[in-house]
Amino acid sequence: MISYQPTAEEIKALRGETSAPMLDCRKALLDAAGDVERAKALLLERGAAQAAKKAERTADEGLVGSYVHAGGKIGVLVEVNSETDFVARNPKFAELARDIAMHVAAMSPQYLDRESVPPDVVARLRDEFAASVPAGKPPEVGERIVEGKLAKWFEEHCLLDQAFVKDDSMSVGELIYRSVGALGEKIRVRRFTRYALGE
Repeated sequence: MISYQPTAEEIKALRGETSAPMLDCRKALLDAAGDVERAKALLLERGAAQAAKKAERTADEGLVGSYVHAGGKIGVLVEVNSETDFVARNPKFAELARDIAMHVAAMSPQYLDRESVPPDVVARLRDEFAASVPAGKPPEVGERIVEGKLAKWFEEHCLLDQAFVKDDSMSVGELIYRSVGALGEKIRVRRFTRYALGE
């Protein structure tokens, strides 16, 4: 039986879609026996694992990305950090920062991530969602409904949880995980500001 070997074209195509290194793309295709969607999932998992390993490292370099939209009516500044100036100068890093700034312009997130939502806001939301649970539901079912609505709220209002505007098959957080895998360093969004004319 001849075992599957990915072609150079398949590896290049996967790299084009994921920005992962060529060797990682080849290994993912091998491990997925040529199933491209499975290979993408493996790269995402491995990127997340790499990001978790690098999470304790310091990311003090980086750049401020910007995006202006709608004829100058909306502007965004976003600070994206990396571990080294070398990665900060990489065109892919600059593209990531611009993509995130563009996403902020389009989707207007209120918070960076779940941890940055003030506890009193989360408590108020829990109370609101609990009040909307139909009467007679068992407590554990009610709690699941509340948690589901809270997760949905985070997905709509927190930058890292939002579906990425250019590819809604992944969140902004997953986009960053993929970039960690491709660039080999811890990457984080530190802060962002969105300006809209008249607001």
